[in-house]
Amino acid sequence: MKTIEWSDFQNVDIRVGTIVAVEEFPQARRPAYKLQLDFGEELGLKKSSAQITTLYSKAELIGKQVLAVVNFPPKQIGPFMSECLVTGLYRPDGSVVLSTVDKPMPNGARLA
Repeated sequence: MKTIEWSDFQNVDIRVGTIVAVEEFPQARRPAYKLQLDFGEELGLKKSSAQITTLYSKAELIGKQVLAVVNFPPKQIGPFMSECLVTGLYRPDGSVVLSTVDKPMPNGARLA
């Protein structure tokens, strides 16, 4: 495992966002959804693509609060421009479990 400096970690801006819209993303190489997340007044709405179709339905994602990196540059994913990176953890079968908070938080709250 490579170690990093504390200052490296401080440069990663991880915030809580609420998923407010979910669409199918048929153009993705692997099954994915297009997500729209609300990060509060300071950051507003941001888009992301997530390969989470195995474990999550569109309906159950609406209103879910997740942790996302919001200070990466936008990334083109096929015809879609992703503006943040929703975080998650790989299970042994390759499916992704979203990183969430266990209590409601204000949108845009920063990971401490």
